[in-house]
Amino acid sequence: MNIIIVGCGKVGAALAEQLIAEGHDITVVDQDPRQVTAVTNRCDVMGVIGNGVSHSIQKDAGIEYADMLIAMTGSDEQNLLCCLIAKKASNCITIARVRNPDYITERGFIKEKLGISMIVNPELETAAEITRLFSIPSAMEVDTFARGRIELLKTMLPPDSPLLGVPLKNALGKLSGKVLICAIERGNEVIIPSGDDILQPGDAISFVASRREVGQFFKKAGFSKGHIKSILIVGGSKIGFYLARRLSEIGFRVKLIEKDKEHCEFLNAALPDNVVIINGDGSDQNLLLEEGVEDADGFAALTDIDEENLMLSLFVRSHFRAKTVTKVNKMNFEGLIERLSVGSVVYPKFITSEMILSYVRALENSTGSNVQTLYNIVGGKAQALEFNIRSESPAVGKPLMELRLKKNLLLCCISRHGKIIVPSGRDSVQLGDTVVVVTTDRSLADFKDILA
Repeated sequence: MNIIIVGCGKVGAALAEQLIAEGHDITVVDQDPRQVTAVTNRCDVMGVIGNGVSHSIQKDAGIEYADMLIAMTGSDEQNLLCCLIAKKASNCITIARVRNPDYITERGFIKEKLGISMIVNPELETAAEITRLFSIPSAMEVDTFARGRIELLKTMLPPDSPLLGVPLKNALGKLSGKVLICAIERGNEVIIPSGDDILQPGDAISFVASRREVGQFFKKAGFSKGHIKSILIVGGSKIGFYLARRLSEIGFRVKLIEKDKEHCEFLNAALPDNVVIINGDGSDQNLLLEEGVEDADGFAALTDIDEENLMLSLFVRSHFRAKTVTKVNKMNFEGLIERLSVGSVVYPKFITSEMILSYVRALENSTGSNVQTLYNIVGGKAQALEFNIRSESPAVGKPLMELRLKKNLLLCCISRHGKIIVPSGRDSVQLGDTVVVVTTDRSLADFKDILA
């Protein structure tokens, strides 16, 4: 596809890199020459310097021949106007980043009247991700496939788990027939396991299960963490606002600490009455203790400073029982942060780019069996891919035991007419299925590529 990205900030630049890697032709547009130069030097893309709202600038970027325009500038209004002009100039697919809470209830109206194909709100999506993490207390990461019917979760095994020291083919049969461990992190090593692999203390596992099976798996695997009822949030940013509202709506007790007094007044007026707003410095340990951090079941560090969020989560995690979630904006130090004991970490920019990439893949997947959804897991050392099977291939219709699969690859889960199947060697993939594959091989573009 020919794709124009307006806005070369961190998200726009990361998106350009990922789309180039998937074979798309990319043109980037930004008013800052330094931003454009930085992206064009790093990636094989065309660069145009100028205001992406301008029709003449869009023409210079090739809007007449574009299949898609993605507006990722810092201004919601500029993004919407970019998309409106692009629709008039070429009727291409348009995606706009819109972050202002005032527009949330009007997203349907904006999409319909302006003809925008997709509106992305990074803060709202991040709040949804954090909500999923608090809803499954023992999970460090949660990704979803098959429209939410299949979940891929990462967790650290407890030291007394019955899974430890037993071959997986024996252990999992006792726990649940609808759960499959698809990746093991052991130090710096990533293992795509077979039934003969044995889990060891200190292993982190990623597993696939239907949503109904997740709770039972954690219970039977030796996890003692109960339900989360009360959550303390530090930082009243847009993410904090969306998160507090969402958590309170589904029954959590929520307390939010915000430093700015004027913003506290806004939050107090805009959020439900059962959300307690505290005006104070959330990095003050005495204030955290006064506001009951030792009794909280969950803690979210959502200030605008990454270092402060990391220090807060380290403090809470080392002294109290709360499940911690840490927001990090910079993606440069993901590998280092993975080694810190801060609990779950969310990257709003990464969530945004993943959403857009999933949408682009879905457009391409109207025929064939290309990648529908892709998640980088275990610190980016492996990938979980979702395929919608829409065409015949040598990998379709045959029992899995008869297929010669690539090394370090595991076919984890099949969704067929709403039924979740953890496949055995006798099962086969059929037309119309949704299939989840985990692998360390980064060359998979079509389902048939699973074959050696």
